[in-house]
Amino acid sequence: MTDQAQDPLSDFAARAESLLESAARGLLDGPLLGTTLGRALAARARATQAQEAAIGLLGVPSAGDVDRLTRRVRQLSDRLATVEDSLGRIEGGLRRQADQLDRRLAHIERQLSTATRVLDDLEASLPEEPVAVSRDQPTLR
Repeated sequence: MTDQAQDPLSDFAARAESLLESAARGLLDGPLLGTTLGRALAARARATQAQEAAIGLLGVPSAGDVDRLTRRVRQLSDRLATVEDSLGRIEGGLRRQADQLDRRLAHIERQLSTATRVLDDLEASLPEEPVAVSRDQPTLR
């Protein structure tokens, strides 16, 4: 008896499924649904344009404007970070060069001090009066 009860139910379910399928195909294939969907999408596009125009008249930026500005600020931030990194490398190089120049200058100052002492010692060892030189003395050429 349960087999007989299930047969009419399964026949009914199959017929209902078939009817729903044909109704759905009829709606999708028919011009009414396509036309209605097309009009709805066009109306949505016009409403969006009107909304953007109204927001523009109020001076309020749209979400797209905010997104573009956010991307631009992010790009500028990335570029600034690159510039900061480059300046850091340049600064490090300049510090190294300044240190090298300071060492070289200190070395030159020490050499100059030594040369000054040698010249002072030579000057101190010279006689007070100039030495007379004869005209007959040979000269270097």
